Amino acid sequence: MKAVATGLLVAMAVVFVVAFAFQEQYPWLQYVRAAAEGGMVGALADWFAVTALFKHPMGIKIPHTAIIPRKKDQIGESLGQFVEENFLSETVVQQKLASVGMAQKAGVWLSRPESADRVATEGAALIRGAFTVLDDDAVQSVIESMVRKYLVEPPWGPPVGRMAERIFEDGHHHQLVDLLVDRATDWVDANYDVVSRVVSQRSPTWVPNFVDGLVGDKVYIELAKFMRAVQSNPNHEVRLALDKYLKELAQDLQFDAKVIAKAEDIKAQVLGDPQVRDLAARTWSTVKTALLEAVDDPQSELTRNFKAAVQDFGRRLSTDEELAGKVNRWISDAAGYLVRTYRSDIAGIISETVERWDAEETSTKIELQVGKDLQFIRINGTVVGSLAGLVIFSVAHAIFG
Repeated sequence: MKAVATGLLVAMAVVFVVAFAFQEQYPWLQYVRAAAEGGMVGALADWFAVTALFKHPMGIKIPHTAIIPRKKDQIGESLGQFVEENFLSETVVQQKLASVGMAQKAGVWLSRPESADRVATEGAALIRGAFTVLDDDAVQSVIESMVRKYLVEPPWGPPVGRMAERIFEDGHHHQLVDLLVDRATDWVDANYDVVSRVVSQRSPTWVPNFVDGLVGDKVYIELAKFMRAVQSNPNHEVRLALDKYLKELAQDLQFDAKVIAKAEDIKAQVLGDPQVRDLAARTWSTVKTALLEAVDDPQSELTRNFKAAVQDFGRRLSTDEELAGKVNRWISDAAGYLVRTYRSDIAGIISETVERWDAEETSTKIELQVGKDLQFIRINGTVVGSLAGLVIFSVAHAIFG
């Protein structure tokens, strides 16, 4: 568009030169010359006006040019004051909220199943974000202090058995088992010499060395094959036996007196030991994983109960006028307090942001946002100038000859 506007100016100049050169030979070209002359004047004047807003014309620092770069900070401050006075007024905000009926509209929205799903999804994202932000070490320290305070006197067996039963039933221990199996398999793969040496050391002295080597190879191959089978098969008998043992242990911790007594002995040995911190860490990891799995599963009990509670609260908001009135008053009071207390700070964000902008870059961005209209100003100036020049010359010629 700049090229079009500039091209039109050049075209007017060419027409002016031609008309000026031949106007004596062709008198009617005087009108063309006058129109072209007026068009050039209009084009140049509007080019100067448009350019002066954003920069110095031709780099010459003429007074009252490059207005936006020079006045950038004042523009930002004025914009901030305008927003503060006209949008961040406590009365305006409260009147708008009162006319909207936020509680009733929110209640209708929350009562819809798809809205409850949306809230549950966002809540799950919030929980995941909270777990990301939380300092695991700090949480583990709190858990450790609570463990020491509340688990010293009560017996360990039954509560630990109930918790373990839930964990084992849900299969949360499988990741730990997978890790142990993977590590053991990696160790076997990387320690052929160790296995062979152990076999050789356990072999009678009268057995030839080559027999020890054959036996060692066989033992190593079978051991590696066994570990890979356990690693690759989630239903391997070793895994199933481990699951069965853990589930039985969880039952015994709850109901077997001997096992409960052993648990008490273990508690006496462990309490006060640094391993308590490890227990706190494992507990936090388990709880964290279980909660994350619950919020990620749309069919989990936690998610279903949360959605039902959201819909029930929405129905109450949309039908209970007293509750809706209270919520509307809370919203209005909260918004009024925020506007009354922080209106200057909120509006200050605008002026501070504009102040940080680079003057030349800001000018360029504003010029690009205004876009083609700026160049249409130049084009219109050329056209209007041409018409004005033609009219002025025609009137003058009609009056004075």
